[in-house]
Amino acid sequence: MDENYRQERIEAMRRRKAARKKRLAITKILFTCIIVVAIALTCAVVKHSSDLKKVDPEASAIITAKQEITSDAVVKPEPITAASTTEKPNETSTSLLGEKTTVTVGEYVVESYDSTMFTTEEVNMRSVPDTTGEILVEIKGNEAVKVTGICSNNWYRIDYNGKTGYCSSKYLSATKAVKSGSYLLKVNRTQNIVTVYVQDENGEYTVPERAMVCSVGLDGKTPTGTFSTTDKYTWRLLSGNVYGQYATRITGHILFHSVPYYTQNKDDLESAEYNKLGQAASLGCVRLCVRDAKWIYDNCKSGTTVVIYDSSAPEPITPPSPIRIDLNDSRKGWDPTDPDSRNPW
Repeated sequence: MDENYRQERIEAMRRRKAARKKRLAITKILFTCIIVVAIALTCAVVKHSSDLKKVDPEASAIITAKQEITSDAVVKPEPITAASTTEKPNETSTSLLGEKTTVTVGEYVVESYDSTMFTTEEVNMRSVPDTTGEILVEIKGNEAVKVTGICSNNWYRIDYNGKTGYCSSKYLSATKAVKSGSYLLKVNRTQNIVTVYVQDENGEYTVPERAMVCSVGLDGKTPTGTFSTTDKYTWRLLSGNVYGQYATRITGHILFHSVPYYTQNKDDLESAEYNKLGQAASLGCVRLCVRDAKWIYDNCKSGTTVVIYDSSAPEPITPPSPIRIDLNDSRKGWDPTDPDSRNPW
């Protein structure tokens, strides 16, 4: 009896020992699995963080940008006033779409852009994209600036001398101004582009100076050929009982002029017609934005040669993209490029 009891005790101890070994083995397996899962999660987090860093520098660079502007040249500088105190603009990233990035600066949306442009006159670079912004620096005329964004109110964000700010598109041009008063104007009907040429060292008009987007006549109503400019008008009555600003006669009833106005008032623009710049739209004349019509009016003397032709070949200079006016905007009656100080743009 005692021997049987002793054997049972030994067997019970053996079973308990085996159970402990089994539990220990299971515990080791579970611990190993936990470690493996932890390592895998850590690697995933590190990889995800690394991927984010590939995007963040560009987005961060744009989000911390301090100012902005929009596209092209004009003749009057905005008045230079004493700096006013403002809070820093509230910039937040709104989207990253391919290579295009948009941010908000206060009430304005800014889309990324990359171009070099030139000031047409002395102009103020401001801390926000409107005239309430603090003046950061006064930029002289004909200075190169780096355009990094286009604002929803037709201002540009620019970089100049290590500073970032904003300037109205009315004070920028895609090309540097020239001092000479002698030009050749070439109008490509196919592409609705006017290219201005200046003389080379041999006196030939082979050097492209600037390009302008235009609207020629529908159905080939703008004649091809070589012509010389004659008369000029600040306002000119046009077909359809409408008016054009800064008209320069090319030949007969064909003129360079602004997009038509219903009356001789600068706030009475046919804005829907303005949005057709870049395509054939007129009854024969060559329509331009006010900035470009005024440039020809001011700089091209009577007798300037005009060549009108058709070609699908690339032009030497690509003109700035035409501005489009929101037809629901209360400012739609004004050409955004008009240098008039009353222009609400």
